[in-house]
Amino acid sequence: MDFPEYTGRELAEHIKAITGTSVNDTGALLRFFKHSRISKKQIIQQADRECTTLFFVVRGCLRMYFVDSKGVERTTQFALENWWLTDFLAFERKQRTEFAIQAVEPAEVLSIDHNAYQSLLAAFSQMERYFRIIYQYGYGAALLRMKYQQDFSREELYRHFARQFPDFVQRVPQYLLASYLDITPEYLSELRKKRS
Repeated sequence: MDFPEYTGRELAEHIKAITGTSVNDTGALLRFFKHSRISKKQIIQQADRECTTLFFVVRGCLRMYFVDSKGVERTTQFALENWWLTDFLAFERKQRTEFAIQAVEPAEVLSIDHNAYQSLLAAFSQMERYFRIIYQYGYGAALLRMKYQQDFSREELYRHFARQFPDFVQRVPQYLLASYLDITPEYLSELRKKRS
């Protein structure tokens, strides 16, 4: 998939949507980031390695996962356009992560390492507020996910997810969606047939 040259428009628009303030110099903002095109299934963060990078999805879809004690990949998070993804605790502490990040489809990302991230926050005052709000949204979403996993049946969980995130249901392969919802691909297939 070919992507046009990246101008920073998506990130600048997202910052404005979240904070209500415009970025005065998008070029200066972009100097803190590395722009990359990622192939489908390419791993951009290895598990058991130091986590020093935060990713912003410009186009495409990423997933975060770990391998459990039985050797099964367990997807914990997806990220579509305008979503950020990393192991935030390991990133903040510059520690090894237990999670890997992989492209689900061809993707275009901005990445920023920990040192550049600290410099970005110092250079652009609105970015402190922007990331605070992003982290609050992420934490709130994680709490809701835990509640739904405890409270809903697997079928209710799938139906809720499909209503809230129809893009994921269309774009993410069934076996990865099943991994995220903690159900078998066969059961997910049955649920999809019921819905038709």
